[in-house]
Amino acid sequence: MQQVVAKIDLHCIRENARLLQARAGGELLAVVKDGAYGHGAAHVAHALNGIAAGYCVATVKEGAELRIAGIRAPVLVFTPPLDKEDALRLRAYGLTATLSSPRSLLLAAEAGVEAHLAVNTGMNRYGVPPSHAEGLARRAKELGVAVTGVFSHLRAAHERTVREEQLALFERAAAGVRRVFPAALRHLAATGGILAGRKFCFDAVRPGIGLYGYLPAGFEGALPVSPAARIYAPVSHTCARVGGGKGYLPAGQEKTFHTLRLGYGDGFFRAGGALCMDACVCGGRAKTGAKKLVLADVSAYAQAHATNEYEALLRVLQGAEKVYE
Repeated sequence: MQQVVAKIDLHCIRENARLLQARAGGELLAVVKDGAYGHGAAHVAHALNGIAAGYCVATVKEGAELRIAGIRAPVLVFTPPLDKEDALRLRAYGLTATLSSPRSLLLAAEAGVEAHLAVNTGMNRYGVPPSHAEGLARRAKELGVAVTGVFSHLRAAHERTVREEQLALFERAAAGVRRVFPAALRHLAATGGILAGRKFCFDAVRPGIGLYGYLPAGFEGALPVSPAARIYAPVSHTCARVGGGKGYLPAGQEKTFHTLRLGYGDGFFRAGGALCMDACVCGGRAKTGAKKLVLADVSAYAQAHATNEYEALLRVLQGAEKVYE
């Protein structure tokens, strides 16, 4: 096989989820957006059956794909409906909408979908101002929209002052929503919030990166999660040295080379000229056709390329052939 292969350990993801849930103490809404950070949303969601109470995705399309794959648990779509088509598809697939503005509320009401109300506590990504949360909830009730949850997101969970400010805003907003919808599920914490402390966890938590074996900045080593993905590339050629090149770079002292069928076209960072669009030239010999482990520690790889695990995982996993263990 010429394809880069990612071996995904689903048991590892389940164990990471159990660790996070035990630390949080409440329901777990597993974040499987963007293909579960590249790991494969449907496979991950099925693997978390019995652990996760629900799932979170970025778009209606992602939610529909989970339903088609047989996922029946609640699915929250983070992006609010932008038009009537979004709202009708939310209803058709039994997905939960995000209310982020009066406009998204009107679309949800027209389609007759349930929703979670997003509160902007300082990230300024989605959500109504905290002072407007109760009013929007009352308007939702008038329009017949069931608000089954209220949530926000910590922008810097590792910074005490920032997270405490956001916590205070969320508590007040959530209390207002619950005056209208007493059973609304409150959720604020993603992986970082879980590790920041129980008071950020409320009724449910939304871990993302922690499920896949990595922790956000400021919480390194706080929980013994394990990376779930290992990346392998096939050896596609081996040769004795001719001339002075190693890919597009000058060769060192190597006398032999082998080529991996892996390149920046597969999402890897170019980092000089040894990595071509679809091939990587390495020193030494290797057996043609063999699979070589090229990436097991995404943290070190991300740091070497001045980025984070989130981006690195998506880049290298989305185009890889997945093998589930």
